[in-house]
Amino acid sequence: MLRCHARRGVSVVAVQAALLASSSGVFAQSSAVLPPVTVDAPAAVKPKPRKPSVQTTAARGLSSKPASERATPIVTGEQGAGSTRPSLEPPAAVARYQLPQRSVGITAKEVDETINLKDPEDAVKYMPSLFVRKRNDGDNQAVLATRSWGVNSSARTLIYYDDLLISALIGNNNTNSSPRWNLISPEAIGRVDYLNGPFAAAYPGNSIGGVLLISSKMPDKPFAVAKETVSVMPWIQYGTKDTYVTSQTSAAAGNRDGKLSWLVSANYLDSYQQPLTYTTSATIPAGTIGAFPAKNKVGQEADVVGTGVLAHSQQTSANLRLAYDLSPLVQATYSLGIWNNHQVSDPQTYLRSTATGLPTFNGITTFANAKYIWDQTHMSNAVVIKSDTKGIFDFDLSASSYNYLEDTQLNPYTVTSGVGFSQNGKIQHMDGTNWQNADAKGIWRPFGYGGAHEVSFGVHGDRYRLENPTYGSTVWYQASTSTGQVYANSQGETRTGALWFQDAWKLQPNLKLTLGGRLETWQALDGQNIVTLANGAGVITSSFTKNQPGLASTNFSPKASLSYDPNKDWNITVNFGEANRYPTVLELYQNVTVGNTITVANPFLKPEQDFTGELNVERHWNDGRVRLTLFRERTNDAIIAQTNMINATQSATTFSNVDAIRMQGVELSADKDNVIIEGLQVFGSVTYVDSKILADAGWAGRDPLTNVPTTAVGKRVPYVPDWRAKFGVTYRPNENWAYTVAARYSGKQYSTLDNTDRISHVYGAFDNFFVVDLKIHYNATKNFAFDFGIDNLFNEQYFLFHPFPGRTFVLAGKYTF
Repeated sequence: MLRCHARRGVSVVAVQAALLASSSGVFAQSSAVLPPVTVDAPAAVKPKPRKPSVQTTAARGLSSKPASERATPIVTGEQGAGSTRPSLEPPAAVARYQLPQRSVGITAKEVDETINLKDPEDAVKYMPSLFVRKRNDGDNQAVLATRSWGVNSSARTLIYYDDLLISALIGNNNTNSSPRWNLISPEAIGRVDYLNGPFAAAYPGNSIGGVLLISSKMPDKPFAVAKETVSVMPWIQYGTKDTYVTSQTSAAAGNRDGKLSWLVSANYLDSYQQPLTYTTSATIPAGTIGAFPAKNKVGQEADVVGTGVLAHSQQTSANLRLAYDLSPLVQATYSLGIWNNHQVSDPQTYLRSTATGLPTFNGITTFANAKYIWDQTHMSNAVVIKSDTKGIFDFDLSASSYNYLEDTQLNPYTVTSGVGFSQNGKIQHMDGTNWQNADAKGIWRPFGYGGAHEVSFGVHGDRYRLENPTYGSTVWYQASTSTGQVYANSQGETRTGALWFQDAWKLQPNLKLTLGGRLETWQALDGQNIVTLANGAGVITSSFTKNQPGLASTNFSPKASLSYDPNKDWNITVNFGEANRYPTVLELYQNVTVGNTITVANPFLKPEQDFTGELNVERHWNDGRVRLTLFRERTNDAIIAQTNMINATQSATTFSNVDAIRMQGVELSADKDNVIIEGLQVFGSVTYVDSKILADAGWAGRDPLTNVPTTAVGKRVPYVPDWRAKFGVTYRPNENWAYTVAARYSGKQYSTLDNTDRISHVYGAFDNFFVVDLKIHYNATKNFAFDFGIDNLFNEQYFLFHPFPGRTFVLAGKYTF
């Protein structure tokens, strides 16, 4: 198998390299020594207020960057004022809307030099408090965890790629509601910025955890770049021993011609993945050998009898972004993204019959759930019109949509003798699932640009639609053989409308008060569930249809921030924000079975009400900063997914409102260039979170081992580790070389409300881990750059329910045309 995987990976690389060589004028991206077209916002100089009539078309032509990407004025109280490193400047959205959050950022050049970047989400790897649950290269279920919310909280952060929301607010989980990172080609990223907390009225209550802003690099002149990356991961765990190879080709190209600028990017990934799940049994099956004795996370016998999902994924994505100057001060942009995924999984059994010596499933039906063919084609569209007068009034108008053009998973219904599968099966569809977002925003400056008041306001609307039927088929691997027999169906819709305002008021040149609020109205409608029972052959014996009741809620969320600069080097900011996070359509209506885990929706969920406050104290230099943050958060009616064991090998995930939880803690982060010696950058962060469940009147759980009633009150909040820490150094002896060593640590976390999952380092557990990464970056010429890296240098083996990647060797080459 090793030779097979290696040959396929290398052949893909060779073919892709040949294709790129023959079309080098078409595909592109920037090298480590980025060409002048890279949009890394420079340290800005505060321009004089101007009237729209003053700017001419000729003057407008001097800045070909979109309004949102031009250098923004640095006013008193803005972070990193006067800094020489672009990533220390506030992102364009913060400066444009005077957002109250402190931010942390990284540019494409810094990513190139310090991170083994294989997927877009890798860019946040060393940002304070953040963790992406990325199980393998090309993972399409990678969730962003923040300082106070964990790996199952996809709807508690907002992630934007330019003006497109790539957070899938269709649900709140780490499966089909994960962010759509795959729409982004790594070579199209200009910079990435993170804003903590729900402190800006411009964002909905899903910003409880924070907001991640990914900006593309629109060109000023012709450019093209291509990058090839290969990663190799040897793997030994339980009965699986193999080497998994991933090859990835990324390209980008762009230009500006008069009023029109354009950027196209593409990405192709061919990934062989380590086991994502394992198949377990309450006992070692009689008449077999090969099982591995083991426990599950709560201490019950759960012997490992084989892999579950063992997948090969082929993904292709493409993006087009156009920007056109409607006038010298108004620009329109259009973005189109398409992502395709073809994934197959073929589970491996460890069992052998003692009678024949041959491999066998021994009739364990969960092997059938891990055998599948999954085809997905998704498309996104976004259009934006915005002004940049820097006068009395500016505006943004935007609309976006995301559509599942195809999303079909084919499974056999059960297993047969030996290692066979039944001919009949199931077809699970999510085709037709879609969502839309629309916003109209304005900025009013009654005293002119940079005046005492900047008032921003807006109107928002969104709609999320779920379509998720499962049908029977006579031939499981052919969708065309559908019988029309419905095994299950989940459907429904949510809608939200909002009005918001904010006033950034400079009380003094060094003192700014920001007040705002957001009024939201939400409803859930058209919910329906169909549940069936079937015999072992797949014949339905009973069926039940339930039309779920509609829900509605209207809420107001106040925001406040006070920022003070004692002098040019220090800043103190106090933030407060209330946020209301509404139940998603999947939390309300989607019932689904994946492997040996059943997920049951709750159509009676109430909105979460969150109160967050923080104190930031920051010392900044031209090439670095240190920040101390104290934070406290209370959430009423927190919607938490609770996974309980039905028996030793099967679990059920349900959703419920936990009456009250509290999280408080401290975050210390630092980033400084030229430490001790010139060219040595040191960065790191430490975060401690004291999380506690304050009240949960509906809890009625029992200890899985003793059957004694348990309590959730006083226990730690699920999926929130107590400690997170990151530390790294990058040494740049000259412009051609960069050497990085970085480490990441996460403490123990629980996945049960009563914290009964006490067994570590077993499949299904949530372990602490310590991982060290290395990277060497070399600019061989003006056009060629090469990378060599190792992720998880010491081959730490740990589980976050799934087994996570071991030691991985990464080799990459980039050519800039």
